Amino acid sequence: MPHASLDGKVVLIAGGAKNLGGLLSREVAARGARVVVHYNSDATAAAAHETVAAVQAAGSEALAVQGDLTQVARVEALFDAAIDRFGGVDVAINTAGKVLKKPIVETTEAEYDQMFAINSKAAYFFLREAGKRLNEDGKILTVVTSLLAAFTGLYSTYAGAKAPVEHFTRAAAKEFAPRGISVVALGPGPMDTPFFYPAEDDQSVAYHKSQSLNGQLTKIEDITPIIEFLVTDGWWITGQTIFANGGYTTR
Repeated sequence: MPHASLDGKVVLIAGGAKNLGGLLSREVAARGARVVVHYNSDATAAAAHETVAAVQAAGSEALAVQGDLTQVARVEALFDAAIDRFGGVDVAINTAGKVLKKPIVETTEAEYDQMFAINSKAAYFFLREAGKRLNEDGKILTVVTSLLAAFTGLYSTYAGAKAPVEHFTRAAAKEFAPRGISVVALGPGPMDTPFFYPAEDDQSVAYHKSQSLNGQLTKIEDITPIIEFLVTDGWWITGQTIFANGGYTTR
């Protein structure tokens, strides 16, 4: 069973500064990983540096790297920075994304392009660079959405832009398998973070809660142990989309 432990491994987390990514950065550090904390905007810089400080306080090493991953050169630079600092990358996790809740007939071309750039293009080239750069027996995980298993309106560009990641994952799993690299996608339910609420109102929040166990939203604390499992002992799961949502949706 290759590389079941995170001790001494290098874990690169896109969107690793706050919310799900921030907690994940801290938790893998507690298991001995060295962490590359990617963040996108200047507004997230303080959170990124707080996360780096938390990793260091846990006795591990960390590096913060800023970059707009819709630009392929920035994806390449992110992996360059990780390898320059730590000599390699063992686990690459992409938690980045953007939500838009809007009727199709009101969606603009600019909104469509932005959603696919963030949720699809960036995910594709993150997978590409991970496939090129990861050490043997590496692990790759992309966070998608449980809406991929939903029959609903209003999230066409969000779920639609995440949907290609399922096939990117399958293709990458086949192509990277000779190097022992497993590739998975994880679809959480709507998470109780600031990422979720701007697109919703009180009525829709209540509905989302009503669709899962205990009438609650997914908590980031529910998801990080699943991600950690998939990139360690769960390495034999590859090419799959795993729905972790308390019964919110399924296939």
